Amino acid sequence: MSAFGRRSGMSGGTAARPAFGVARPMQGGGPAPRPDPEGGAQFPALDTLLPMPGETEGGVPIGQVDAMQRLADRQAASGDAGASKVEGFEQSIHKIKEQVLPRLLERVDPEAAATLGKDELAEEFRPIIGEVLAELKLTLNRREQFALEKVLVDELLGLGPLEELLADPNITDIMVNGPEQTYVERKGKLELAPIQFRDEEHLFQIAQRIVNSVGRRVDQTTPLADARLKDGSRVNVIVPPLSLRGTAISIRKFSAKPITLDMMAGFGSMSPKMATALKIAGASRFNVVISGGTGSGKTTMLNALSKMIDPGERVLTIEDAAELRLQQPHWLPLETRPANLEGQGEISIRDLVKNALRMRPDRIILGEIRGSECFDMLAAMNTGHDGSMCTLHANSPREALARMENMVMMSDIKVPKEAISRQIADSVELIIQVKRLRDGSRRVTNITEVIGMEGPVIVTQELFKFEYLDESADGKILGEYRSMGLRPYTLDKAKQFGFDQAYLEACL
Repeated sequence: MSAFGRRSGMSGGTAARPAFGVARPMQGGGPAPRPDPEGGAQFPALDTLLPMPGETEGGVPIGQVDAMQRLADRQAASGDAGASKVEGFEQSIHKIKEQVLPRLLERVDPEAAATLGKDELAEEFRPIIGEVLAELKLTLNRREQFALEKVLVDELLGLGPLEELLADPNITDIMVNGPEQTYVERKGKLELAPIQFRDEEHLFQIAQRIVNSVGRRVDQTTPLADARLKDGSRVNVIVPPLSLRGTAISIRKFSAKPITLDMMAGFGSMSPKMATALKIAGASRFNVVISGGTGSGKTTMLNALSKMIDPGERVLTIEDAAELRLQQPHWLPLETRPANLEGQGEISIRDLVKNALRMRPDRIILGEIRGSECFDMLAAMNTGHDGSMCTLHANSPREALARMENMVMMSDIKVPKEAISRQIADSVELIIQVKRLRDGSRRVTNITEVIGMEGPVIVTQELFKFEYLDESADGKILGEYRSMGLRPYTLDKAKQFGFDQAYLEACL
């Protein structure tokens, strides 16, 4: 059946110690003399003469001049260059598309076209695009024709200009701030993307297409929505009147190839010994909390850890928008449901956690805990579901424990704070702290054990730590992963699975 019938309308160096043997004046008189450039046998010449303490330039210590200049440059930087620009070849295709699309829509039945795949649609489009180009008296070469076909198919069946960004494997985040500004993250750095939407209506239609595909909606009455793409990428949409610059879409892309702990060690996100310890933690059914900030790699770490789960175990994952991609055969993903137009029918994470306990799980994995569901998760960890995992937002392992206490206290359960702390100490065994550093790299900065209670305080001990050392000339942060050399308290649990010797060697 032909899909086409006529239809009308339509992004400092370290301070040096002064060399010994340099004479200093007893009082006043200005800065100390510099050492002889030729040096001597005991004090060889320095390649670069560093400023002496107390030297100034224009009344400012020399050591601060560079920092002050950078602050001045930052303040003077223009904030006007914030509109995405389409240039060169892409710009010419964009202009032709704007002319061709209205005439093409006159010849296409969108409902019938929606039943075809992208390749089939491109085949059907080819002769019709030729007709439209002839009408407009436009002549395109072969490369331009293929580019135009792709752009038009993306417009009708895909996500329009976003398709180009979604296809780029180097992009990890896409942030659309209205129709004229789109940023992407490449290798941990933000940059403007060379795409634009026709207008606010065009962008809003694409946002609706994303959320409708997962049975959700976004409009003025429901201006917030969480959704996901077919590949599992997480999407958040916020529309006017809440967003003042037009529809905003935030997409967190996930790698098509699952990232493992060995790969993370290869990237420099952790040391090989840390990777070994985490593998053993996953295989030995430790109860794990992954803590970190937004975009620090919590979900990626959770996916990597989950690869160590025994294939014979039944695993349930619970999320607001399903984005975890486990490799186990016996894996059942669950997803929350927002309320309908009448405000009825909402299914929260807490409802799903309660229900999951009746589904005979071996492990329960929560994408993220934000509130009262923390109490139910702790109960699951402490009542026969060893190996359960979750993520939460916190800046350090100690803050993660405090946040868990606060989240339980947010619920309607009237439990003394000491009892909550004891429940956390009895349930959680390992806290993995991940951070996105200012150079864009993501690193595991702490692996911490929860030991138990000492009075009203939860006692922890650090097994591994990332220590900042310096920064390279190109802005890369340099540091080292250090094992604290402590015997882990969870060694007995690893012994039950035959990993005690390997675990001890990794931690010492």
